[in-house]
This record gives sequence, C-alpha cells and structure tokens, in this order.
Amino acid sequence: MEKKILHVIEGREKHITETEVVRQPLPSMQFRFASPFIVLHHMPAKYYEPGAPAERLHPHPHRGFAPVTFMLQGQGYHRDNAGNAMTVTAGDVQWMFAGKGILHSEGPSEDFLRKGGHYELLQLWFNVPAARKGDDPYYQYVKGADMPPVAQADGVQLSLVSGNYEGKTGPLQNFTPIIAVWGTINAGKSVTLNATPGYWALLYVVDGQLTVNGTAVNGYHLVIFDKEDAAADIQLSCSETARILYLCAEPINEPVAAKDNFVMNTATEVDQAIADYKNGLFGTLEA
Repeated sequence: MEKKILHVIEGREKHITETEVVRQPLPSMQFRFASPFIVLHHMPAKYYEPGAPAERLHPHPHRGFAPVTFMLQGQGYHRDNAGNAMTVTAGDVQWMFAGKGILHSEGPSEDFLRKGGHYELLQLWFNVPAARKGDDPYYQYVKGADMPPVAQADGVQLSLVSGNYEGKTGPLQNFTPIIAVWGTINAGKSVTLNATPGYWALLYVVDGQLTVNGTAVNGYHLVIFDKEDAAADIQLSCSETARILYLCAEPINEPVAAKDNFVMNTATEVDQAIADYKNGLFGTLEA
C-alpha cells in the first residue's frame, strides 16, 4: 500500500547572508519540524568563473545538533575550531556534530575557485537526543564511493548514505536511526522506496519531475509523509530526470527549541547558548 502524503512544500528563497540565497522547505509556515529533521537548505547551482574571488560563510556557532552537507556539485571547504579542515567534493557527504558548541566556516574551496564551475549543495540539520547535546563535537566525512547502491534498477542510481536499508548499511553514523538515500532517477524510469511505519519519511526533489504516490512533484519541493500511516510503499515515476534525497528516521520525541544556529530542548537552553557564544565560551576561529 502507498504511504499517505501529508504535505508537499515548496522551498522558498531565504537569505542566509546579504548575498547568499538558499531554498528552504523545512521549516515552513505549513510544517515546522519532523525531528530529527529540523532544517533543510538547498543552495541552488551557482556558476563561478575561473579565478573568482573567495566567498565564505564566516565563522559562526552551532550547538545541540549535527549540520550535514550533501555536496551536489563543485567542491567546498570546511574548517572548525575542533581542528577539522576538509575539502568536500561533489558526491560526498560531511557530518559535523556541534555538540556542546563549535565554530565553523564554509564555502567553495580555493582549488574549485581557481578552476571555476558550478557549486551546489544540500544542508540538513539532524537533531540529537537531549542526553547527547552536551557531548564533545566531532566530524565524519563519507565518500560517495563508500555508499552502497540501493533500489537498483535500470536508469536508477541511488546510494545509501546512512542507516540500514535492503540489508545494507550506510557508512555515516548517527545517534538515532536515520536512513538517507540520494541519487538520480532517469526520465521514464520508476522505483519503489520503503518507509518504516512510525518513522518520519521525507523526499526532497532537487530538480526534475516525479510522480510520488500519484502526486506530481517538481524541483525545490519537499514531500512529507504521514508517519502514522502503516503503509510503507513510496512509488516514484520519473517524467523528467530527477535528483532526489530520501530520508526516513525514528522520531526524537522531545521538545524542540530552535533559534538562530542552536537546536535545544527549551528556550532557556537556547538563551544560554547565545550568551555562551557572546561571552566567548565557544572559542575562536579565524576566517
């Protein structure tokens, strides 16, 4: 049986800096959180001429969750004050657990800017249980070559980033069960994905055109399925080649207080995080 769709949400443009614009379908006015999924940003493809000047999101704080970057095109460069410095290449994924507090900066790598090209990514905020929010930060990097293929069929190229699916295990580790599958479905092809009853299931369409359980969905749109529906099947039929990200995760049934760059359980904890950052307790990081 096909799983019921609760919402199809368009990713509206949102300025994250004066010059940087992303598409944000989560949270939205229609639907706030599907914890552990708190925020989804799609930085649309942007072309850089060879030798373009550096553009970076300068050092900024996080606490209480894990920002996860899915690199679609180009190459980014990540630095944080836990000592991590990594180039993030198209097809790869990075997971930075902010824990009790971290500063990081991000943007196109110097090598990418020297050569030029298209730059595009997805960034998700994965919530973590309250008991882990005070842990030390740490970092994971997963290469596309290490992600096992799933839902294999002619014209379907999907890879498992994290979680257990079809008897396979994705290399990215999380505190709670999170299945993440991404890739491409060619025009004219179909595939069935499965959701675990009681889990949040989300499908983001980066571009292209799909029919999802009978509903037409195109790029920049997020499909949210009814987690209470016992049905498991998600039928995808592609009329125009599409890139997708499929997520299915055990809910974290705790209060969520999210503000600025912090995801905590209460407003008081968020206020404390802001005060700690202003008082220098997050440390320093050069741009």
